[in-house]
Amino acid sequence: MWLFTRFGFFSIVRKPGDDNLTVRARVAADLDALREQYLPELSATTTKGGTDYPCRATCSHAALAAALGRITLDIDYANFKNEVAACQGKGRAQRYGRVWQALYGME
Repeated sequence: MWLFTRFGFFSIVRKPGDDNLTVRARVAADLDALREQYLPELSATTTKGGTDYPCRATCSHAALAAALGRITLDIDYANFKNEVAACQGKGRAQRYGRVWQALYGME
């Protein structure tokens, strides 16, 4: 699952044989923000080069589900891309905007 938030971008998967979820990110600060703001149960970040998502951490399904609920309750903005720009800068908002543009043609 891809998860775009005002504080980071994540790819969340369950690897074969694992009970926990792996939360992957391209930027370690995104995992730090997730851990600090919503998911204190998230394991320490490990970094491994040569992969799409060099920064990784793990958590239980239940912990992530609770964190997603808290993230949802904190939505207080009218425009996601503007909120990303305010929280993470225009560069990140522009990247998210390009994802939006790529998906726009799905209608």
